[in-house]
This record gives sequence, structure tokens and C-alpha cells, in this order.
Amino acid sequence: MTWAWAIRDLLRHPVRSGIALLGVAIAAALLLDMVLLSSGIERSFEKLLLSRGYQVRVSPKGTLPFDTEATLGDAERVVAAIRAIPGVVQAGPLLGASLFARHDGALLPLVAYGVDPTAQGIYLVEDGHDLALGDTTHVLLGGPAAKRLGATLGDTLVLVGRLDPQVVAPARTLRVTVRGTVHFLYDAKDQPSIALTLPVVQSLGGRALADRASVILVRVADGADSGTVVNQLRRDFPALGSNTVGELVATFRERLAYFRQLSLILGAIALIVTVLLVSTLLAITVNERLGEIATMRAIGVSRGTIARQVVVQGVMLVVPGGVVGMFLGLATARWLDAILTSFPGLPAAISFFVAEPRQLAIAALTLLVTGLLAGVPPAWRAANAPIAATLRSDAP
Repeated sequence: MTWAWAIRDLLRHPVRSGIALLGVAIAAALLLDMVLLSSGIERSFEKLLLSRGYQVRVSPKGTLPFDTEATLGDAERVVAAIRAIPGVVQAGPLLGASLFARHDGALLPLVAYGVDPTAQGIYLVEDGHDLALGDTTHVLLGGPAAKRLGATLGDTLVLVGRLDPQVVAPARTLRVTVRGTVHFLYDAKDQPSIALTLPVVQSLGGRALADRASVILVRVADGADSGTVVNQLRRDFPALGSNTVGELVATFRERLAYFRQLSLILGAIALIVTVLLVSTLLAITVNERLGEIATMRAIGVSRGTIARQVVVQGVMLVVPGGVVGMFLGLATARWLDAILTSFPGLPAAISFFVAEPRQLAIAALTLLVTGLLAGVPPAWRAANAPIAATLRSDAP
């Protein structure tokens, strides 16, 4: 009887009910988007950092990896020492530098990564073959770099290192062959990147990059505690910054605190809108049906039954409106994510909105509880309406 009464009353005013459902759907979409935004970028960043299994990063102290152009010195010795720490499976040095390639009579700027091919965690080979340890004659190209250079597997490129500021001429050049094309995990969209072995990039960078690295990626053995390894690294190398992925994510979260604040504010607005819509509609319904409610009370229908009928009617607004809002929210999240991830400098793999079952469940449960609470004041008024006075006022 309770559900039938609620459905019948909603169908009695289709336009009003439809507008309310639309409002709930829009509020639900906004709420879902804000729930996804509040933690989405952090989860996306953490997933990206762990995508190749390296749980620890060692970099110049006071910086995030590649946050600045700072590098750490004596890289070969530091890597050897890190590999000797109990619990460490692998340590891979990585050096970022700006190089050039001769193309159509001009110098095309490129982002070059110097890697240890046996311990790299920044790219996935898509075509061709990976670099070999000690390889000084081959290069790997990212998609944007291959497109700009018009290069394919087997092509020869001339790479140019730093320019001599006195004569604006290249101090070092190297002829290399394209060995493969790769997907760089941390690159921004359309960033022209290449990968070479670490000694090659150090050599092309000249004396300033000799035996240096931008970051060292550390993989910890299964079952070993990455926190313990980091503590050991901090004792052994106090002049360097050693961080677990969790600590890097926490730092990243602090830098993007405004996204969480924005999501909380807009999420609260969505809940307020839902409360106002549902409460207003139910209050109007109760006012219109006070005579009927008083009659039901007069013939013995309990206060609890009357209250449940009103609350159920609120649920009938929130549930279908929320379902529509979830689909609408997922669609708008994809659209908003495309806009936010187009900002320059962001890795293409980063996403601001990450839809996972937990986030969907939180948004749905929050909306349902809000709808139930919104129905409490009208339900209380309906259940406690004075029977005699209401029947007299409604009498012809």
C-alpha cells in the first residue's frame, strides 16, 4: 500500500514530478563528479607511479622526480649502494635532458631520457626492440617524436647535445639508428621524447651531466617493507630525497588541495539542492493531501504508516533520479576530464575523474541518505496533523 500510494501520487502530477526528478538527476550527477574528483587524481597518480612496480624514488633532496632540472651526482656509486640494501630487487637510474635532432636542415628540440635498459620504469615498447645494456648506437622514439621526425624503424638520426653558447653550435653530435617505438608513461600529451642508454645522454650533455641522474627508481621485493628500505636510504644518503610512492602521493595531494576543496563545496551544494527539491515537493504533496491523511488517521491508520508513505515518496524521487544522475555524471566526468587533462605539462596518463565501484557506492549511498533525511520534516508534519481540525477545515 505504501509504495502504491507514493507512485500514484507522483503520477498524479507528472510535470511537477518530472521536474523534480530532473533536478535530482542533475544534483546526483554533480555529486558523483565531485566524489570522483576528490580522490580520482590521487588514485590515478598512484596507479601511474606503481605501473612498472617501482615503489620507491630517490631524487635530489627537496624536489619531486623531474620537478626541476636538479640532478644527483656520483650516480653509478649510489645505484650500486642501493642495490646492495636488503630488500631491494632493482635500482634503475634515469636522467632527463634536452637534446636536438637534425631534421630538414633545422634542429628539432627533444626530451631525452637516459636509462638502464635492464631497470627502466618509464616506457613500454610498442614496436621493434628495447635497448641493450651498453648500446651506444640506437634510440627509442615516442609517438610524438617519431611523427615530428618522420622516422620509422631502421632510420638514422643525428642527435645534437648541448649548444656551445659562444658560437651557438653543437658541441657534441651522435648518429643513431631507430631501434623501436615506445609509449612513455609519464609524458605530457604530444611531448617529443626519446630514450637512449644512460651513458649516451650523459655524454651528449657534456661535463654538466657526467655521472649524474635525475632520479633512481627502486623496486622492493615482494613481502619487504618499502618504508624500511626508505629509512635505510635516508640514513645512507642523507643529502638525497628518498620517498615511497605513498609519500609522493601525499605531497601531490597537498599541491592539489584546491581540487579537494572545490569538490567538497560543489558536493555540498548538490546535497543541499537535493534536500530542497525533495523537501519542497513532499511539503506541497502533504499540504494538498492533508484532508486525505486526516481521514486515514481517523479510520485507524497509524502515524508510522503515514510517515513511511511520505518518506517512500521521497525515495521514489531520489532513486530513479539518482540512477539517471549516475549515467549523466559519468558522461560529464569524461567531458570534464578531457578539459582538465589538456592542461600543459600534465602526464597524458593522469586522470582527474576515476570511476571505481567504491566511489560510485559512496555517491549513491550519500544521495539515498540525503533523500531519506529530506523526507523527515514533511513526514513528521503529515503524521502529526490534528485530525479533527484538519477534517473541519477541509469540510465543504
